[in-house]
Amino acid sequence: MRARIVFLIRVPEDRRDRFLDAYENVRHLVADGVPGHLKDQICQSATDPEQWLITSEWRDLESFTSWEASAEHRETVRPMRECFTEATSLRFHIHAETGA
Repeated sequence: MRARIVFLIRVPEDRRDRFLDAYENVRHLVADGVPGHLKDQICQSATDPEQWLITSEWRDLESFTSWEASAEHRETVRPMRECFTEATSLRFHIHAETGA
């Protein structure tokens, strides 16, 4: 069953550029070589410029948890995590989807 991972994070405005640069590096590394990764998205709050949402979709939850547990994951996302002041991670199984 496909999975959706949701990260709600806070990034102070003075770290925004560094955060976005780090995200850009992470997303390409993950998209090009992490088994089970399907897609991701980053969003900035329309009402709070320090609030960000990152979602990723995976073939299954096990693909994500395997990657998350790896030393490669910790090293890859470290520059991005250094920009956070708060972070919440949520995991969901995708049961239904509507699309064009």
